[in-house]
Amino acid sequence: MSSASPVIPPAIDILPYARERAPFFDAINRAWIEDMFQMETLDRDILEDPETHIISQGGDILFAATAPFGIVGTGALKKHGPGVFELTKMGVTTEARGRKVGEALLFALLGRAVALGAEDLILLTNSACGPAIHLYEKAGFVHSQEVSTNFGQSYSRCNVAMRLGGASLSPAALAIL
Repeated sequence: MSSASPVIPPAIDILPYARERAPFFDAINRAWIEDMFQMETLDRDILEDPETHIISQGGDILFAATAPFGIVGTGALKKHGPGVFELTKMGVTTEARGRKVGEALLFALLGRAVALGAEDLILLTNSACGPAIHLYEKAGFVHSQEVSTNFGQSYSRCNVAMRLGGASLSPAALAIL
């Protein structure tokens, strides 16, 4: 029997977007993207000016914070049209991985998507992001060729496209997740 203690997640606070938090949105996402892939023009545009590319378009950005680390995660909802949002730029710092920060952030973003009027939530990722894909599947996202066809060209690294919509995005469904 192992003597290792289970990892007990710290209290996770979900914080709304504020201009002074924008540098965390850039730094956290830039770190994982540059570690795994190459920054693309769309990455730079969104990370360097989230107010223009996310906030002013009707989307939102949330942050996850824990003691003693402060802000350790972030994610965005980018509006594509009436009722259609993209879950994008979701990342967690290295020191916070494995502590349920990503899961707390994802469910906060799902709740925020409903509040913004999302009926269909899409995401684009890469098969190299296995733990993230597992988390998305756990939350009810399904792989979608239609999303891949319609949105997958946004990033050259995109080889996985997923969707959460309809009854799976309703407040009642989110309450049981």
